[in-house]
Amino acid sequence: MIKKVDHIGIAVRTLETSLPFYTEVLNLPLLGMEVVESQKVRVAFLKAGETKLELLEPTSEESPIAKFIEKRGEGIHHVALGVDSIEERIKEMNEKGIRMIDKEPRIGAGGAHIAFMHPKSTSGVLVELCEKKG
Repeated sequence: MIKKVDHIGIAVRTLETSLPFYTEVLNLPLLGMEVVESQKVRVAFLKAGETKLELLEPTSEESPIAKFIEKRGEGIHHVALGVDSIEERIKEMNEKGIRMIDKEPRIGAGGAHIAFMHPKSTSGVLVELCEKKG
């Protein structure tokens, strides 16, 4: 079912102030950056061994990340688990009583198909299912 921890999403106020810690202090390679308009975020991808770190900067006060930072401050936002057949995984989670935020997969950063589980069903952790093609 779960192939690996694909990435860890980290909410930051600005990439400009946060990136130097990861790239200059930790010496993690920056893999790229993109804006995900549907989520109102700018994303920086860093390689940390077999897992990526995904720094998430809100581009609007209406962004879920902006609301997260306002409520909880900067920090770990979600853990993304790499899966095959995301539609089957969503169905399986529903069958096991897990409340899904996303009833159907949607497109996330890097073109991945994603779906989030509600933290009330996962001991307070926002868990993302992530299927990458190719």
